[in-house]
Amino acid sequence: MKELHSIVKGPCLNEKSSRLKEAHGTVVVKVDPRANKIEIGQAVEQLFDVKVAAVRTSMVRGKKKRVGLKSVGRTSDWKKAYITLSEGEIDFLAEL
Repeated sequence: MKELHSIVKGPCLNEKSSRLKEAHGTVVVKVDPRANKIEIGQAVEQLFDVKVAAVRTSMVRGKKKRVGLKSVGRTSDWKKAYITLSEGEIDFLAEL
């Protein structure tokens, strides 16, 4: 199994994740693109001492960025995970 801190990279804080957290108790985090749902769920349970009910993942494509007139680059692709906590679990991102 991979190291836990290399699987979960950090929180994904935006308006959509805030609405999901309030309405459904779902937390959104950035994760390693090579990690699968089982590894992500186990890493979150061990790192934050919570019970995970479900994990959904999504690959996010990098955006094209322009620097100057001729240089066109691209940001990296990354993966995010929607983690639904079990009933009665507190939000672990509030502790960060």
